[in-house]
Amino acid sequence: MTPKQRIRASIDHQEPDKLPIDFGSSGLTSFHCSVVEQLRDHYKLEKRPVTICEPYQMLGEVDEDLLNVMGIDAQAVPSHANMFGFANENWKPWTTPWDQNVLVPERFNTTSDNTGNIYIYPQGDTDAPASGRMPKTSYFFDSIERLDPDFDEDDLNLEDNLEEFGPMSQAEETHWVEQAAKWRGCERAVTAGLSGTGLGDIALVPAPFLKNPKGVRGVADWYMLSAEEPEFLQGLFDRQTEIALQNIAKVHKIVGDVIDVVMICGTDFGTQNSLFCGVPQVRDIWLPRYKQINEWIHQNTSWRTFKHSCGAVEPLIETFIDCGFDILNPVQCSANGMEPEGLKANYGDRITFWGGGVNTQQTLPFGTPEQVREEVLSRCEIFAPGGGFVFNAIHNVQARTPVENVVAMIDAVHEYNGDK
Repeated sequence: MTPKQRIRASIDHQEPDKLPIDFGSSGLTSFHCSVVEQLRDHYKLEKRPVTICEPYQMLGEVDEDLLNVMGIDAQAVPSHANMFGFANENWKPWTTPWDQNVLVPERFNTTSDNTGNIYIYPQGDTDAPASGRMPKTSYFFDSIERLDPDFDEDDLNLEDNLEEFGPMSQAEETHWVEQAAKWRGCERAVTAGLSGTGLGDIALVPAPFLKNPKGVRGVADWYMLSAEEPEFLQGLFDRQTEIALQNIAKVHKIVGDVIDVVMICGTDFGTQNSLFCGVPQVRDIWLPRYKQINEWIHQNTSWRTFKHSCGAVEPLIETFIDCGFDILNPVQCSANGMEPEGLKANYGDRITFWGGGVNTQQTLPFGTPEQVREEVLSRCEIFAPGGGFVFNAIHNVQARTPVENVVAMIDAVHEYNGDK
C-alpha cells in the first residue's frame, strides 16, 4: 500500500498493511520547533534553521527528509494565514528566547518588555494592540484577551462575532490553486484545515488575528454563553455554517480529490475530569451545524472529516459519530473515562482514533525510552486491529521532550509494524 492508501483504509475501518503514522500534518499533531531541530540532528539530516509553520504554538515544519526518515504517512497543506493573521511567506531569521535560530514569516513582528516577555501583533501590525504574549520562561505564545470597550453583555450582536467570517478572498483562492497543483499525485495522505468551520473553538475566540476584535472575546464569557445564551450561539453558528459551506464548495471546486482529510474544528469540550458543557447542550447547539457540514462534505467529496477535542469526552463520542465525524483526535487516554480498551470496544468500528499513541503529559516527556516503547506498543495492540487508528501522540510534542524518547516512540511503531 502507498501511505495514502494506508491511511484511507484505516479511516474506512479496513486493516491496512501497516499501522499508518502521522506527525506534522496539522497544528494538532506535530512537534515544537525545538523538537524538530533535535530530530534533524539525531537523524543526521542537513543542518538548517527550522521553519516556524505555526507561530502561536511555535510548531516546526517537518520537511520531506524528516518525513521520509521517520516513515510518516500524512502530508499537510499549509494554511494561507496563521493564527496571528499573516501569511506564512517571505521567511526571515529569528532567534528564540531559548537561543534557537529559526525562520519566521516576514510579518512575524515582536517587541519585548523589561521582564523578558515577548509580544506579537495581529497581522504583524505593531501599531495595533498585541494579541499574543510569550512569557520569559515559555516556549509558545498565549492569546491576550482584548475586550471590546463597547461590549454590552445584555445586548449581544451576532455581527460582532461574525467579523472574521466571510467569502473566501482572492489571495486564499490563489493559495488553494497553488497547493492543489503542488500536492496532486502525492503518495502521502493529504490533510488540510478548513477555515470558518471551528464553531466555538476557544483558541479562536480571542481572535489573535484581528486588530480590534468586537463581541464576546473573553474565554470565561464565551463558556458561559452555552448555559446563559444558547439561542445566541445557535444563531451565530447557523450564520458561520452558511458562510463556511459556501467557502468549502469553492475549495472543493479548486482541489477536488487532492485532499484526503479535512480538519473541521478544534473545539474542546473536555477537561481532564469532565465536560465543559452537558451532552444535551452539545446536541442542541453544535450537532445540527456539524452534521450539516459533514453531510455536505460526504455527499459532495471523497474527503474524510477530523474532529479535535481534548479531555474526558467519552460521553460525547456517540454525539461526534451522530455529527458525521470520521475521525477523533487527540484521544486523551489519561482523562477520565478515556481508557483505550473501552474506546476501541465501544466505538472503534464507527470512528477512527487519530492519536492516543502515547501520553504527552507524562510518559513522553518524563518517562524512560523503554517506558515510552512499552506504552506505544500497548496502544498499538489495542487500537490498531481492524483499522480505525492512525498513530500519533496525544496532541503536539512539546518543548523539552527528550529526543531519545521521541525516537523511541517512532521506533516502537515501526517495531509493531515489523519494520525493525
